[in-house]
Amino acid sequence: MDEPAAALEYPCDFPIKVMGRMEPGFAQAVLDIVLQHAPDFDAASMELRPSRQARYLSVTCTIRATSREQLDSLYRALCDHPKVVMVL
Repeated sequence: MDEPAAALEYPCDFPIKVMGRMEPGFAQAVLDIVLQHAPDFDAASMELRPSRQARYLSVTCTIRATSREQLDSLYRALCDHPKVVMVL
């Protein structure tokens, strides 16, 4: 059985997958939010993957998470953005 998220030991590498419509500025908006919450994130490591029919874009950012509060505030900021459809 997987351990709950609260059992993570910080700091740790933590992947965040963000999905949104394939629109200009979506990936940049995700990057801007991630950098606000994880200033040491390396933008060059961001992974972009279009959906099969290129309607959606998946953006994966693996950050160096330092606390549960950091992750919670990052998730909230991403979910609140109008271009974001889903955050995993």
